[in-house]
Amino acid sequence: MDLDPELAALRPPGPFFALRTAPEGDPSGLPPLAAAYAPDGPDGPLTARVALVARRLGTPEPRVAASLAQQGLAARLWSAALGCAVLYGRLPDLRPSLLRWDIEASAPDDLWLTEVRPGPGDAGALAGAVLGGHLEPLGETLQDHYGIAAGLLWGNAGSALAGAARELERWARAHGRTDVVARTRALTGELFGHPLLRATGTRTGTAFRRRSCCLYYRVPGGGVCGDCCFPRPPAAPRSPTAVQSKGEGRPC
Repeated sequence: MDLDPELAALRPPGPFFALRTAPEGDPSGLPPLAAAYAPDGPDGPLTARVALVARRLGTPEPRVAASLAQQGLAARLWSAALGCAVLYGRLPDLRPSLLRWDIEASAPDDLWLTEVRPGPGDAGALAGAVLGGHLEPLGETLQDHYGIAAGLLWGNAGSALAGAARELERWARAHGRTDVVARTRALTGELFGHPLLRATGTRTGTAFRRRSCCLYYRVPGGGVCGDCCFPRPPAAPRSPTAVQSKGEGRPC
């Protein structure tokens, strides 16, 4: 199936898969994702997004907000990219300069693709678009500004991919699309063979158990996620020294 200008096939599986495109409006006032991955000043889009997530969740810890902001964006990118590759057999050009980001919006109104340029939809193209094009530069920026461990961020990326694949399979089974189930499984399996994702967790069918923690348990009223490495929220550290030692040498 050829890519259509509105990427309409992404809408039925759910809002996390959809991408807004230029025919639906004018996103020119929104920053490109490339601006979020650049060295970020106090008024940059990434800093603003992390601050917004912190306010919405009520967390005083920028590192926690940064982790959860990254995981949310990773989920959007994986869902749209995997959805295109599975449902169209093609992947639009998702380079950061072509994706506009509304930092105050939630899915599917947060990302706009300004041009739909078709390209290959194989696992290599997916890895290049999402891992190389987005999550690597985003991770470097977050590590520089918030001191987040790389293992945590790649764990978020693995968790987001597993979640996107699980939701796409769930929709496909409900609609009798065995072809979509098979292609989702095949592409996801290849992606988890990538060196950046291979060690992020253990997969059993559509289930995923990560080897790191996204820090959601540190949000007021939060707990552990369904794929967390912890069976229950860890005890709060007793001193600033304990906070520092907890982070040393651990994936989260």
